[in-house]
Amino acid sequence: MQIHISRAGSSEGPFPVEQVRQMLASGELKPTDHVFHEGLTNWVMANQSPALATPGGPPPLPAAAAAPAGSGLLTAGYSTDARREFDYTVEGRPDFAFLTVQVPANQTLKVEASAMATMDTNMEMKTKMRGGLARLLTGESIFVNEFTAANAPGSIGIAPGAPGDLEHVYLDGDTIFLQSSGFVASGMGVTLDSKWQGLKGFFTGEGLFLIKCSGKGDLWFNTYGAMFCVNVSGSYVVDTGHIVAFTDGLQYEVGRIGGYKSLFFSGEGFVCRFRGQGKVWIQTRKLGAFASWVWPFRPVERSN
Repeated sequence: MQIHISRAGSSEGPFPVEQVRQMLASGELKPTDHVFHEGLTNWVMANQSPALATPGGPPPLPAAAAAPAGSGLLTAGYSTDARREFDYTVEGRPDFAFLTVQVPANQTLKVEASAMATMDTNMEMKTKMRGGLARLLTGESIFVNEFTAANAPGSIGIAPGAPGDLEHVYLDGDTIFLQSSGFVASGMGVTLDSKWQGLKGFFTGEGLFLIKCSGKGDLWFNTYGAMFCVNVSGSYVVDTGHIVAFTDGLQYEVGRIGGYKSLFFSGEGFVCRFRGQGKVWIQTRKLGAFASWVWPFRPVERSN
C-alpha cells in the first residue's frame, strides 16, 4: 500500500506503508499530520489511519465527526483526490503560497506569465497567448509561459502575484471556471479558454472574463487571502469579489442585494447566485475591500 501525507501545507509521497510507520515512530511525521491511502474517502490524521495502526497495539482513534448535513463546507486545505500528473509541494500556506513542481524530462508545464521565481538551468521557456489577437482587444486573452524540462528532469518554483492560498485540482474530463487572475499553472492536457461575461462582468467590477479550464491533468489556482470550498446543492449566494473558482455543474447569475441605495451605501456590491450541483472555491479576503480600508491612510500632499 502507498500512502500520501500532508504536513505544513504541502502534500508528499506516495510512500510505502512501512516507511510511513517508521516516520511516525521517529517523530518525523506527527500523529496529527494528515494521510490518504486506498480504502479512505478523505484525508485523516495519521493516528486515525487503519493502515498505520501498530500490530498488537491499540486501535486507531475514531475519525472526527462529519460536518452537519447541509453545512456545505469541505475540509479547508485538503483534497480527497490524491491523483496527480506532476509531483509538487506547496509552502507558505495560507498567506504566501509558493508552488514547486517537478517536471519530468522533456515534459512541459503551463505557468502564469511573470510567476516563475526559481528554476533549474535546463528549463526552457516559450510564451503563448490564449484567445488570439481579436480577443486580446476585448481584454479576453491571457498569456502563459510554457516551461519544458529539456533532456533531463527539472523543477520550477512558482510565486503567484497575489498574497494568499493555492489549491490543486486534477481534472479528468471536468471543467472549472476561474476568476481572471486565478490561474497559476497546469499540465499540457488542460485547455485554457476565456469566457466573455459581457455587461455582467463589467458591472461587477471584478474583471471582464472567466478562464475556462477543461481537459485532463493538474491545475493549480490561487487566491487573495485564504481559501475554502463549498459543496453547493440547490442554491448559494457569494459576493463576486470572493469567488475564486466553480465547477461547470453550476448555473450562475450576477445581481444586486437590495436596491440601488443598498448598492452604493451598504458596502455590499454585486453577488453571484449559484444554482445546481457543484463546488465553489471562496477566498476569505477581497481586494476592493482592502483598498477601501487602506485609502484613509494614504499619504496626502498638503499645500503650504
